Amino acid sequence: MTLDRRLVAEWLGTFSLLATVVGSGIMAERLAGGNVAVALLGNTIPTGAILVVLITIFGPVSGAHFNPAVTLSFALRQQITSRDAVLYTGVQIFGGIAGVLAAHVMFEHPLIDPSMTARTGIGQWMGEFVATFGLIGTILACLKARPQAVPMAVGLYITAAYWFTSSTSFANPAVTIARGFSNTFAGIAPADIGAFIAVQLLAAGLATVFFGWLLEDGADA
Repeated sequence: MTLDRRLVAEWLGTFSLLATVVGSGIMAERLAGGNVAVALLGNTIPTGAILVVLITIFGPVSGAHFNPAVTLSFALRQQITSRDAVLYTGVQIFGGIAGVLAAHVMFEHPLIDPSMTARTGIGQWMGEFVATFGLIGTILACLKARPQAVPMAVGLYITAAYWFTSSTSFANPAVTIARGFSNTFAGIAPADIGAFIAVQLLAAGLATVFFGWLLEDGADA
C-alpha cells in the first residue's frame, strides 16, 4: 500500500478506537447507576470488540498499529522505516484526539474538557508497564505462531488487561494523550500523561528485545 493510504488507515483506525473508548465510557457511566464495576465492563467490551474489527480491516493496509508503542516495536525490528514510524505516530496522535472530540459531540459533552482524573503512582505505572509489555508480546508471538489470529488475540488481551492491571490498560501513548482531553470515565489528568507514556515506551522497547530473543529462529536448544 502507498504511504498516504497507510497513514489514512492509521488515522482512521486510531480515530475509531478512541471514539469507541471514550464514547462507550460515557455511555457506560450514564447507564451504570453509579456502579463503577458495571461501568468498567461497559467500557471494556466495546474496546476489545472494536480492536478485533479495526485490526482485521486495516491490518492489510497499514499493519493496524494504532499505537506509537507498537510502531516503536516494529521500528526497532526494522520492519518500518524511521521516517514512516514518525509519520505513523503523528497521525495516530491526531486521529486519537479527533476520536475523542467526535465522542464528545455525539454525547453532547463539552468539546474540549481536559480530564481531572488522577492516574499516578508506582501501582499505576507498574500496571502500564505490564499492560504494554504484554500487548507487544501478544502481537509478536502471535505473528510468529498464527498471524491470522492477531486481531482476536489483541482484542482479548486488552479486554483482560482492563481488569487485571491497576491502570485499566492504556498501553498506548496516542490513547493516553487523547484521553487527557476528556473529563469522562476514560480520562486521565494531563499532568499524569508523561509518566504513562515513558513507562509504555520503556515496556515496548524491552518487550521487543525479550520476545525477539524468545522467538528467534534457529536459537540453540
